[in-house]
Amino acid sequence: MPETDDVRASGELRIENAHRELLDQVLDKWSLSVLNELCERPCRFNDLRRAIPTVTQKSLTATLRRLERNGIVEREVVSSRPVAVEYRITPLGKTMRRPVDVLLEWATAHMPEIERARDAFDDGLG
Repeated sequence: MPETDDVRASGELRIENAHRELLDQVLDKWSLSVLNELCERPCRFNDLRRAIPTVTQKSLTATLRRLERNGIVEREVVSSRPVAVEYRITPLGKTMRRPVDVLLEWATAHMPEIERARDAFDDGLG
């Protein structure tokens, strides 16, 4: 049995540096927004900028590069005039959909408790 199966079987949660780095890169604010758009359809850079108006050009470029480096997104040069680049989610990237949906379902189910905890914490600071 691989070590990861042993860790799961024992109930111990062990997050290695490689896992932490990957999760930081693919589950950050802009990555989730980009993946949300690319799950619907391939997009050009400016399409993504319009769909996510609060992201800066620099942040979007960095996000797309991180996602591409991790094999989650791929870029394809489209032969047109002028030449354009289209981004699409990879088959590996598509496998992230279910785990992200599970996290969002958890957040939705527990949001009232989280809001109460935040309010209690904030009240205690004042």
